[in-house]
Amino acid sequence: MRVLGIDPGTLNLGYGVVDEEGVGVTMVGCGVLSLSSKVPVEKRLSSLYKRLGEIVARYRPDEVAIEEPFVAGNVRSALAVGRAQAIAILAAANNNLPVFRYLPAQVKQQVTDYGGSSKEQVQEMVRIQLGLAQSPQPNDAADALAVAICHLHQRHIDRLLAQGR
Repeated sequence: MRVLGIDPGTLNLGYGVVDEEGVGVTMVGCGVLSLSSKVPVEKRLSSLYKRLGEIVARYRPDEVAIEEPFVAGNVRSALAVGRAQAIAILAAANNNLPVFRYLPAQVKQQVTDYGGSSKEQVQEMVRIQLGLAQSPQPNDAADALAVAICHLHQRHIDRLLAQGR
C-alpha cells in the first residue's frame, strides 16, 4: 500500500509518500511545494494543482491522506489552507484516488499516541517509525509524512474493527 500524505498550504504544501510492507513502513519520498506570496492566489492554486498531478504521476499512490485545516481564530489562514486542501482533493479525485481527511489532533494521536503532542514530538516519531537517521526536512514534509503514517494506522484500526463484527 502506497500513501501520499499532504499537509496543505498555499505558500508551502508538504507532501510525503510512504509504502507499507508487511508490518513496516518506509519513506519513498517527501518535499515541499513552495510558492511566492507575491504570486496571485489563483496562479498559486493552479501551480499547486499541476505540481500535485506530477507528484501523483511520479509516485503512483494507492490512496491520499490530507490534513484538515486547523481553525484557531485565524480565519484568513484557515481559508487559505482550505483552498489548498480543495486543490489536493481535486488532484486526487481526478486521478481516481480515494481521499481520506484527518484533523491535526488525529494525526498527532495516531503517530505519537497523544493528540496534544508538539511538532517536535511528531517529527521525532515520524523519524523513528520510518527508521530514518534524522527527521525529514523541511517541517511541512515531515508533517505530510505524519499524515500518511496516520492513515496507515487508521486503516489497521478499521480493519481490526471490521474483523470483530
